[in-house]
Amino acid sequence: MINTPFFSNVKSIYPRYKGEAMAVLWLTLNNNLRKRHFYCVKKQQGLTKGRDFMGKTRLEAFSDGVLAIIITIMVLELKVPHGDTLEALMPLIPTLLSYVLSFIYIGIYWNNHHHMFYAVNHVTGPIMWANLHLLFWLSLFPFATGWLSENHFAALPTALYGIVLFAAAIAHMLLQQTIIATEGKVSVLKRAVGKDWKGKLSLVLYVFAICATLFAPWIAQLIFIVNAIIWLVPDRRIERVLKPEA
Repeated sequence: MINTPFFSNVKSIYPRYKGEAMAVLWLTLNNNLRKRHFYCVKKQQGLTKGRDFMGKTRLEAFSDGVLAIIITIMVLELKVPHGDTLEALMPLIPTLLSYVLSFIYIGIYWNNHHHMFYAVNHVTGPIMWANLHLLFWLSLFPFATGWLSENHFAALPTALYGIVLFAAAIAHMLLQQTIIATEGKVSVLKRAVGKDWKGKLSLVLYVFAICATLFAPWIAQLIFIVNAIIWLVPDRRIERVLKPEA
């Protein structure tokens, strides 16, 4: 049993999420060990192709754990209805809809993060801080999602949700540029993303959505959905660049 000051504080401050958080922690540690084993096997087979896989394992495992906890906290906001009729389920619809949208966005960021770090050769201090910056904004999703659903998609909560999306997109772009700057001219990521019109388009849409909350919040919510659909379309730029190396 883990019994350190850190976990004691976690259990005292967040007793509600104790079981779920410990389960996510165990899965994260198990995933970390599995990745290390996978790397050792690949290294013995001579298939690592010079990539510093071990240097980024902890960062990837930590990021996976944070994203898993974010999703866990959001789903715990879905309360079991007191009744077995559709009328009892109706009050939960705003919470369910906001959860689905946020889950999709977290899934998009997890997918992009996975592909991004597959193209990274080694991790530096600036990359770690840029990654933490991204995780900070993603960690605000449960709060923004909860406020949005509790107030039935009102203007101010919708604007805050858009600000969190915009800030997360900026943080993702900064992480991307930090990796490219670290890798230099040989950056696989630079060749893959190119001018990143998709990322820049998202920023414009978020700004327009935030402004739209001043007169029609539903337009902003529609933009959030459209932008999520755009990113749901499989983006295989990195896969195409790395394919010759496979």
